[in-house]
Amino acid sequence: MRFNSTWKINWLVVVIVFVGITELSAQTKASEKEWAAIVEAAKKEGKVVVAGSPDPVMRNEVIPKFTARYGIPVEFIAGRSSEITGRVKTERAAGIYSVDVFLAGPDTTATVLYGEKLIDPLKPLLVMAEVADGAKWKRGKIWFADPEERFVVRPFSSIATMLFINTDNVKPDEMRSAKDLLNPKWRGKISAEDPSAIGSGSNAAARFYHDLGEDFVRKLYVEQKTVRTRERRQMTDWLARGTQPICLNCREDDVRPLIKDGFKLLEIFELVDIPPSINGSPWMLTLANKAPNPKAAQLFANWMVAKEGLEIYARGYGSATLRTDIDESFLNPANLPKKNVKYFDDTDWKWVVSGRQEYREKVWQVLKGKSS
Repeated sequence: MRFNSTWKINWLVVVIVFVGITELSAQTKASEKEWAAIVEAAKKEGKVVVAGSPDPVMRNEVIPKFTARYGIPVEFIAGRSSEITGRVKTERAAGIYSVDVFLAGPDTTATVLYGEKLIDPLKPLLVMAEVADGAKWKRGKIWFADPEERFVVRPFSSIATMLFINTDNVKPDEMRSAKDLLNPKWRGKISAEDPSAIGSGSNAAARFYHDLGEDFVRKLYVEQKTVRTRERRQMTDWLARGTQPICLNCREDDVRPLIKDGFKLLEIFELVDIPPSINGSPWMLTLANKAPNPKAAQLFANWMVAKEGLEIYARGYGSATLRTDIDESFLNPANLPKKNVKYFDDTDWKWVVSGRQEYREKVWQVLKGKSS
């Protein structure tokens, strides 16, 4: 009897502890009354300030819908991540806090916003019922990408685009592998975002170095006379005109509308000599600390990763989300990660904060004419 009693007590303790841990890890849902109070408080603040990349989908589709839904204007600060974070840090040095929500890429999010403690925990604020409900997410819960699993929400996971080609100039069967880029016929015909600066250009170059080595990077960026620029729309124009019919770093939201308009442009998702990759682009969601409009920021953040907000963005941009209740039939099937396929996660936190930078620095040595 004594053994049985002890056994029962021990199991009771285990059950209590397990339930406690489950409760702590679960996302808290607001009641209807609590959610209504958040909405009302957000309206009283009068606006929400969102900072992100120059994004026509956000500006022309998402923001108008949010304002129509809640009657709250959105001030959208658009610019390169380095410009926005530079402005934010300058303002904060003067005691000015002007941004509520950041929609930034993984590098800026991990190394600056999180790394320099410019953001607040978002987890306790995501309380909208359909956001907090784990059944609405493919991973069984919201994906917090940061090591603490509290600050950074990753709502997307798509197969990454490797490059774009103009099929008037480049046949699809001429671009099956990364090594096809080294064909002498493409010398001077490839464009890339400048890999000598932090951004998508150096991200791609770091990945090439990681998978194919120093010699490949030297041949591609130096010997092939790849045209480097910081003007992403210039690359898209070159691609569409066929001046540089191969683009390594054109943005999907720049090129896909041209495809819809009839331009013969093709998105390449896989190259046979590089493992396919997934990423969390186009942005990760974070909440600025000392936000001037905290309730409006909370409301926008919840709505942005709820079905309505995220679906509007996903349809406009063409990205696969991590929600289970969004019909993804609008997507190119090549964009959707497949089961039982091992992908290189280009937005993996460790790769972003350390691995990618290590390979970037090797790329920079190559571009300077030095061996890394």
